[in-house]
Amino acid sequence: MSAEIESHEVESIGVVAGVVWKYLSEHDPVTLSKLSREIDAPRDLVMQAVGWLGREGKIEFQKGARSKLISLTSE
Repeated sequence: MSAEIESHEVESIGVVAGVVWKYLSEHDPVTLSKLSREIDAPRDLVMQAVGWLGREGKIEFQKGARSKLISLTSE
């Protein structure tokens, strides 16, 4: 895999992380399933973006009635 392709993938994750953050700022909390359905990007890319935001401490997970919910941190 070339460095150019890897760079593009990382850049795509960052772009989708911004889309996820914006979506959560308007709709949170939501389940990961709903989030992946609502964001117009491949599911794996949405999950990588969630991981990116989680690592940066921008989101938090909460226990919902039937599944975990994701929301922006309350900083």
